[in-house]
Amino acid sequence: MVRCGEAAVRILVGMGEKELPRTSRPAESALRAVGVTDLVELAKWTRADLAALHGVGPKAIRILGEALSAAGLAFSGE
Repeated sequence: MVRCGEAAVRILVGMGEKELPRTSRPAESALRAVGVTDLVELAKWTRADLAALHGVGPKAIRILGEALSAAGLAFSGE
């Protein structure tokens, strides 16, 4: 059995470094509905604008903020 690290798995399944992290299904649906498909697009939004979307709660915003930080990005206005 061969074990791979997360980076290797991302390469194998075609996940980019700027891909959105997994959050709740309602949050993911809300983001897709407004055209947010990656971290670069997400960085154009403020926390308040995201919180106004139905299905995007504090936990999803925290997870998204951590992903932005890890990618060297931030929410708009931060």
